[in-house]
This record gives sequence, C-alpha cells and structure tokens, in this order.
Amino acid sequence: MARLRSFQRLAAHFVDIADFLLVYIEEAHPSDGWVSSDAAYSIPKHQCLQDRLRAAQLMREGAPDCPLAVDTMDNASSAAYGAYFERLYIIQEEKVMYQGGRGPEGYKISELRSWLDHYKTRLQSPSTVVIQV
Repeated sequence: MARLRSFQRLAAHFVDIADFLLVYIEEAHPSDGWVSSDAAYSIPKHQCLQDRLRAAQLMREGAPDCPLAVDTMDNASSAAYGAYFERLYIIQEEKVMYQGGRGPEGYKISELRSWLDHYKTRLQSPSTVVIQV
C-alpha cells in the first residue's frame, strides 16, 4: 500500500503532463497459495472475474484518484507487459518509452519520477527552429 500511495502522489504531481492508469493483475501472494508474511490483506486466488474485481477495490481505496483497470482472467495484460508481480511503464503514442524492472525489487518510483521530470523539462523548454534561406 505504501507503493500505491507513492504512485498516487507521483500521479498528482504530474497530472498536467501525463495520464495514469493502474491495472490490477492476478494476486501475487494469494492467501490460499504462496502467502507473504507481510501481506496487508488476505486475498484468495481469483476463481472468476468477480473475485478479481472485488480484490481490485482494495487497490482503488489505496489510490482513489487514479483510474483502475482489471486484467482478464487469462492474464492478457500481465503476459503482454511482463507485469507479474508489479511493473511501471510509460507509453506514449503506442510506444513503450519507459519499462521499469519487475517488482518488488525492480519497482522504482524514483526512476519513473526522473523520466517524467526530464520529459516535463523538455516540454517547457523553448524549441529551436532553424530556417534556411
């Protein structure tokens, strides 16, 4: 949940230059599977989309201002983006501009912030136009 709050703060800071989306994928540490000793919630493995939608509501509570999507039961989004367990991406004009490492170790909000800071600086700096006569 701490990572989720950091993500929400980042989204609020860069709301003027980017749209943010959370995608809830399959549960990494289901209570009836590979249980994490520091899990904040007891969420069993999703048996159907309704289970996944209910679990996703916990994510919504952690970041109420961010739009939330839920992966399909065949985990299409997770497979397409290699997101299992968690991952950060920047997609611009249908192109991956930033791909963070796989979480939890590779989940580095500081890298995402750095990329967005650099992008914002480029947007704010005047463009140089060369005219040849």
